[in-house]
Amino acid sequence: MELNLNPNISDPDGFYDELLGVHQGLSKEDSDALNARLILILANHIGDRDVLRAALEAAK
Repeated sequence: MELNLNPNISDPDGFYDELLGVHQGLSKEDSDALNARLILILANHIGDRDVLRAALEAAK
């Protein structure tokens, strides 16, 4: 599987609103913890180490 960097989320603005919404009212520490959990959940869903490695490189 290859890392897809092309737009691939239906209703990206709606997703962004939801993402901001789950952070609403959280402290910086709690917001950071939520982001870490989300990253680990999505990384587990992807599962492919090559794709995850490519994502880490792309995020740099």
